[in-house]
Amino acid sequence: MTALGFLYPGHSAEDDYPRIEQLLGSDIRLTVIHTDIGEDAHRVDALLEMGSAARLAAGVEELRLSGAEAVVWACTSGSFVYGWQGAHDQVRALARAAGLPASSTSFGFVHAVREVRASRVAVGATYPDDVAALFSSFLKDAGVEVVAVRGSGVITAAEVATWEYDRILALAREADQPDADAVLLPDTALHTASHLPALEQALSKPVLTANQVTVWEALRLADRRVNAPELGSLFTKEPIVQV
Repeated sequence: MTALGFLYPGHSAEDDYPRIEQLLGSDIRLTVIHTDIGEDAHRVDALLEMGSAARLAAGVEELRLSGAEAVVWACTSGSFVYGWQGAHDQVRALARAAGLPASSTSFGFVHAVREVRASRVAVGATYPDDVAALFSSFLKDAGVEVVAVRGSGVITAAEVATWEYDRILALAREADQPDADAVLLPDTALHTASHLPALEQALSKPVLTANQVTVWEALRLADRRVNAPELGSLFTKEPIVQV
């Protein structure tokens, strides 16, 4: 049994995790611990507070009691908003507090892009343009070429959680570019676990989504490899990322 822990901000698309656990079809347990988000707003000051060390540390004891072998801060905007160095500092502090290997969704995207061998990506973000631009900058700092960024101007995770497949697909198509090797949809408030094969079929390329890459990143930390085609091409590629 591999036990993985996730610190998830508030309540929006956390039901993706039991769905993903079911699709993994293996001896893997995903435990989601909810953190207090403060103000639900895709705004820089609110996101910095959401991802603060104090808010993350508050969920660590419950996570340790779950027997987790690794922990991922399951929030993209609440990690990349700190910038490349700040996001590293964030996960180092989380690792110290938890006594476990730790990462975040933002780093999950970086590693997943490498895993699917994408050299150029397009970003379809639910966020306002200024926040979407910060994610693009984070990727560029990681050496990922971003060929297009599409923001949607949505302020709250609560609204994002209501999006259904047609709207998610429309965002992915609007973001996609012919020279993009993959399309990234960075928001853990977005329900995507049931839609990954359909999205990839529609775009004819890998589609990386926040909750998908968050679970994959936790598996990477635990040195586990699972073949799960229903979770997209990320879960079917031969591993190339070095732990």
